[in-house]
Amino acid sequence: MARVDALILDRMQSDVPVIPKLAEHLIAAGGKRLRPLITVAAARAAGGAVDNAVKLAAAVEFIHTATLLHDDIVDASDLRRGKVAAHLIWGAPSSVLVGDFLFARAFELMVETDRIEALGILSRASAVIAEGEVLQLTRSHDLNLEQDTYLQIIAAKTAELFAAAAEAGAVGADIGGAARQGLRDYGMNLGLAFQLADDALDYGGASEVLGKNAGDDFNEGKATLPLLLAVQRTKGREDAFWERTITKGERDEADFARARELIVGTGALSATIDTAYDYADKAKAALSSLPESEWREALEKLADFAVSRAA
Repeated sequence: MARVDALILDRMQSDVPVIPKLAEHLIAAGGKRLRPLITVAAARAAGGAVDNAVKLAAAVEFIHTATLLHDDIVDASDLRRGKVAAHLIWGAPSSVLVGDFLFARAFELMVETDRIEALGILSRASAVIAEGEVLQLTRSHDLNLEQDTYLQIIAAKTAELFAAAAEAGAVGADIGGAARQGLRDYGMNLGLAFQLADDALDYGGASEVLGKNAGDDFNEGKATLPLLLAVQRTKGREDAFWERTITKGERDEADFARARELIVGTGALSATIDTAYDYADKAKAALSSLPESEWREALEKLADFAVSRAA
């Protein structure tokens, strides 16, 4: 990971000063580096070398960072990783363009590995992520959003990059067959568990844990699983409250506390966390095609960590 971080730092440089400054604002802010970690650990767990995996891991982090820069503009977010969102400092146009720059750097790194399959995996992932974001945008205030559709959204916008990160690690290490498929399945289920835990944290966590403001999903009118379950479980009693705050976007300072009370009180929060644990268990089961090793054990622990943040 030290090699990955050094490569990220090197490749985000530019003769245009605002580019490395803006990129460093987000990348150096920390973050868990889960996605590139998965790429390197997947290569190790599959028994392969990591030279190409290091480049692909850096590419994965650039793709992730680019999507964050774009997402914060779409969501009008104030915080990212505990720091002021980049678009509030440098403006939306610069944030969009630096995001584009990072996408370009990611594809340069992929090409350097000479692994056309890895290029295909991460290219497809980039397209799927964009589709997921657009689908979420079109259904974000929809209180009638079906759970299956919501899972489809988070599979695209979050879990796909986890899956691609794990599969790219296998491809970069010249590993195929059942191990490659198992790692992809691991990443997909881990990504779903991770996003569901994030959904729960928005109503049950603190800003320090989230790296953003608690209640951001509610204040942006996002119909996430905890909210959708609470809407179903309070049907006929709280319809007017949900209609006003989510569909119409008319919220005051006391509304988030009321929403959190309903989400916790109806068991919607604990049900979301239980669903996240189910996906974490599926992620661990998907690793059965890999030989037992400290790397496989590390990936299993990572699945538990992804959900334990919200428990």
